[in-house]
Amino acid sequence: MNSDSASRLPELHQAACQARMNAYAPYSKYRVGAAVMFRGSNQIYAGCNVENASYGGTMCAERVAIFSAVASEGAGIIDHLVLVTERPSSPCGLCLQVISEFADADTRISCGDPETIGDALPLSEFLPRPFNSKELFG
Repeated sequence: MNSDSASRLPELHQAACQARMNAYAPYSKYRVGAAVMFRGSNQIYAGCNVENASYGGTMCAERVAIFSAVASEGAGIIDHLVLVTERPSSPCGLCLQVISEFADADTRISCGDPETIGDALPLSEFLPRPFNSKELFG
């Protein structure tokens, strides 16, 4: 995590909290917000979970935030992702795989609740052996 994102961690947390308030979770009632900042960018992108009656159509907050960043800036390396749930919890496996596509060894994830940011941990703590281009192309 670079010093810019470290100093903006409260702002990332606030953006994730605000996005969480917009979550569309009529089925699970599990409201999630995420905020992401790419390395070398000053822009914060937020996302919330959006459920669908066809559960496969549901999109997690982390992926909404990442895909919004990619759509706005193009692909980059995630510097920090903050996830906010009612009680701190880790991203799901699918989101961890997507995060790994835009991560490196310095990418950090903080899992918190509306009052607490949570420790900044490396992606490797959550997903020690991601599937990546090495598996596809050697």
